Amino acid sequence: MYQALYRKYRPQIFDDVVGQRSVTETLKAQLTTGRLSHAYLFTGTRGTGKTSCAKILAKAVNCEHPHDGNPCNDCPSCRAIDAGSCMDVLEIDAASNNGVDNVRALRDDAVYSPAQVRMRVYIIDEVHMLSTAAFNALLKIIEEPPAHLLFILATTELYKVPATILSRCQRFSFRRLLPEDIAGRLNYVAYQEGIPVEPEALDLLARLADGALRDGLSLLDQCASGATGTLTAQEVYRCLGLAGDRKTAQLMEAVAGRDAARALELFAGLYAGGKDVAAMAGELTSLARDLLILKTAPKSGASMVSGVCTDREVAGLLDRFSAGELLRITARLQETASGFSKSADRRLDMELCLLELCAPELQLDAESLNARLTRLEQQLASGRLTVAPPSDDGWDDDRPPFPGDEDEPGGPALPPPEPAPRRAAPTQAAPTASELPIGFWTDLVQAVGPQLLPSLRSFLPGVRPQLQGDTLVLAVETPFVQKMVDTPQAMGLIRAKAAELLGRPVAVRVAVGNGAPEGEDRFQALLDFGRQHGDIFDIK
Repeated sequence: MYQALYRKYRPQIFDDVVGQRSVTETLKAQLTTGRLSHAYLFTGTRGTGKTSCAKILAKAVNCEHPHDGNPCNDCPSCRAIDAGSCMDVLEIDAASNNGVDNVRALRDDAVYSPAQVRMRVYIIDEVHMLSTAAFNALLKIIEEPPAHLLFILATTELYKVPATILSRCQRFSFRRLLPEDIAGRLNYVAYQEGIPVEPEALDLLARLADGALRDGLSLLDQCASGATGTLTAQEVYRCLGLAGDRKTAQLMEAVAGRDAARALELFAGLYAGGKDVAAMAGELTSLARDLLILKTAPKSGASMVSGVCTDREVAGLLDRFSAGELLRITARLQETASGFSKSADRRLDMELCLLELCAPELQLDAESLNARLTRLEQQLASGRLTVAPPSDDGWDDDRPPFPGDEDEPGGPALPPPEPAPRRAAPTQAAPTASELPIGFWTDLVQAVGPQLLPSLRSFLPGVRPQLQGDTLVLAVETPFVQKMVDTPQAMGLIRAKAAELLGRPVAVRVAVGNGAPEGEDRFQALLDFGRQHGDIFDIK
């Protein structure tokens, strides 16, 4: 019967464990000196060697001929533990044995001396799945176990383990494996199995494993069984249903060029070819994340990228996006991918997502507006977008040619038009009596607001003041607001403060509607807002 590669090549001694040197060296030193703890807690992500080290430790404490802390794997104890026939070494899955009755039975059996080996070992995998009552039942036996008893707990979610258990165990953290470590181990396994594989395929599998060697071996097993010859990167993409770095880069190029038709064509071709929609969304998300990291941290970000695309493809895309755009793209892709589990049509969801990525003007949310603004700022800063200065001759450069600009055969040529006089440069007009000083209304509201009732004070920021001769017109939106503002107390305070700010007496009245042109209203509102928030926009 065929045995999966991750089972066939499970480490048998500490020296075979990949990427966890700090853990294995400490355990070997404890075994050599005899300073073993009664309880260990192995924590880390999946596929990093927690259960493998637990089994090696169980063999090492019972090995009859250990060598530098490693088990010999030849003595009867080691062979019995490897075969699973040793009744004194038990591996328990806490996910299916998480009740208090299961832990009580374990606690009752643990007091008996081992029958075949020196120490009775309990390996409890996924210990965080135990119930609160089960943890309480396990607490006493872990705190004061018999001399012949050893507990090895393993978990991927450390925060779910009670602090009372953590304080009674020696904790070892298993880190994610580096891609080069995974690629080296995959190369060794491929050589042992006689699998022809290219280095690019090994690097791709190592990146897809995401720090878990078991995942990398499973992917190698899957691709090797589906490949017809030498395992290449393209064969890996085909066997796993992925779009590939080139197609992913082309999709991102279409997004950068705002070419929705091109993006939909590429997606339709990949979908027709059997590519998984969720996998394509994941690849696009990884590429957007890589670009965002390199955009934010160009020097130190190279060590943090996932490598879903080659360095040359990433460099070609990096200058085409701003940080705001990449942030919006990454968030939108994540939102789409998270909804796949509840979606009735993943293809439609992904097509809508691509349309929104290519056309941010379709969305009016803050992230889309920020992405458009940052893109303009980046183009202005790089010089790719410039504003043409006005012509000095007074004529429009884009005007159609006058009749007679070019002589027509057989017809008289019209004389060229006389040049218009050169326009003088615009100068700042002197303020007139109908203009209000900048920040006039803001200063007035701040002065009279504390003297008014809160119900009235809340309407004043929405008033649009206009000076018409010797009358200050307060434009409001509705008759209700007019009724609230047009009170003797408010009018008296506003009239007195306005005369103080303007330096002359004025009359005050409240009018519904817009007494001034809309452009002047908006400009005055922007000036008031800039004065109020000048510390943010650096407006003096």
